[in-house]
Amino acid sequence: MEGIIHYIFGEGKDLSVLQMCSRALVVFFIALIMVRVSGRRTFGKRTAFDNTLAIILGAILSRAIVGASPFVPTVCCSLLLVLLHRLLAYACIKSSFLDHYLKGTSIPLYQNGKLDKENLTKSLLTEKDLMGDVRLKGNATKLEEIHEIYMETSGEVSVISKT
Repeated sequence: MEGIIHYIFGEGKDLSVLQMCSRALVVFFIALIMVRVSGRRTFGKRTAFDNTLAIILGAILSRAIVGASPFVPTVCCSLLLVLLHRLLAYACIKSSFLDHYLKGTSIPLYQNGKLDKENLTKSLLTEKDLMGDVRLKGNATKLEEIHEIYMETSGEVSVISKT
């Protein structure tokens, strides 16, 4: 039995096409389970907090596919990160300080009829960029038709129309 497993999954960095594809198949389902364990928000909210897990998880699990790191420790490390992400997400629910520190806050770009140029700069947006979002998301052509605009923690701009 051990010989068959070694033939299918290989060991080390010198893997055949069959071995790498077999590893990719298994890692795909392991990653799918981990995404389910981490929760819907990991890929749904697209915040820096969530993207960090997605990037690291991809980098680590790829090592298991190509044989750059031992398979089982790599999967265990990935599971630890997924559980840590979930734990921190729960902690953020209980602690507004931790929520602010890990996820950030929305940045007001336009309120009370005034454009906040300092926050635009902080958000790396130009007025032209902002007007594109006003047209696309606010269905308006002038700022006077808009109530408020925010740079959300996900990096998206939200536009609240007056009507």
